[in-house]
This record gives sequence, structure tokens and C-alpha cells, in this order.
Amino acid sequence: MTSPIDLAGFAAKFAGDDDPWRTFTARDEAVKRTAILHAIGDRPVGRVLELASGNGSNSVAIARKALRLDATEGTREGVDLTARAVAAWPRACASLLVLPGRPPRAVYDVIVIAEVLYYLSARDMARVAREMAARLRPGGIIVLAHHRIDFYDFVQHAAGIHARFLADTGRCWTVRTARRTGRWVVIAARDNGVPRSR
Repeated sequence: MTSPIDLAGFAAKFAGDDDPWRTFTARDEAVKRTAILHAIGDRPVGRVLELASGNGSNSVAIARKALRLDATEGTREGVDLTARAVAAWPRACASLLVLPGRPPRAVYDVIVIAEVLYYLSARDMARVAREMAARLRPGGIIVLAHHRIDFYDFVQHAAGIHARFLADTGRCWTVRTARRTGRWVVIAARDNGVPRSR
């Protein structure tokens, strides 16, 4: 019987291999990364927060669009890999953030959350959702990119993870699908600036 992966497990993965899931080199990951950039939008953006940056494979692409990027990661090994990936962009910073926790800045224009929500308990995900909603500027965008199918090390089921997360924010969102495949989906959720009705 396998158990869900925790931060120690992720740290061990990164300590043993800079790219354990081939996120820098796999074609499907490149397609997903393009969808994430499409969800962010065509124009350069101001302050961007990335949660669970892993080895920085998405961070380096996001840094090209962001005037300032806070790429956060829950493992020291991942922070080091992300810092190396974004080293050419002086306005990109890699830092340690264990979820649920408070990000470096008070307000962001875009928040990117990829491949992490189903590794959190429902309670921790709800705390992250409320925190991210509080940190997003009015009219800002949260980009969510996650698998649609379950893997053995998930804490939560993948199906419906985006809807559950957005419901947990307590806000109303306009949702646009940037790309959907049989394996994953990327969406852009724009804050409508009003609380969700109970």
C-alpha cells in the first residue's frame, strides 16, 4: 500500500534528480507550460506569485512575462533548483514557502498554482484558497493547472479540484479554460470582486 507524498518525499526526489518528473524536457509538460502562459495573458504582468515551483521549470517561463516574480517552493532543494532556473532574471526571486503559509508580498496581480492542490489536505487547501483570495488584487487572475486523473501519491482526488479550490476562496470568479487534455486542465479564474453567496 502506498501513501501520499509529503515534503520530505519531494525533497528526496529533488535531492536525487534535478528533474524527477522531466518537467523541463517532456513534450506534454511544454504544452502545459504554454497553456499556463496563455492563461496569464499576452501582456507583461506586474507582480506574480507562483506556489510550489518545484525545480523552476515553469518559473523560468513565467519570469519572462512578469515584472516581478515570487517563485515559492516548500522544499529547500526545490528553492535552490528554482533559484538556479531564474538566475538570469533579476526581478525573479525563489523563496521557501510551506503551504499553507503567507507569501512574501501583500498583493499580487497573478497567482499561478500548478500541480500542488491534490497534495494538500482539504483543510489545508481551504486555508491556501482563502489566503490567495486575500492576496489577489481586485480583478486579478489565479491560474490553476492540475491533472484530471489520480496518481498514487495524491491526498485528494484530482476530479473537481479546481472547483473545490475556487469555492473555498469565498469569492466569485469568471473562469476561462486555457487548455484541457485527457490528462490535465489549465484554467484562468478572474476575481469578480464580490463575495460568493451562501
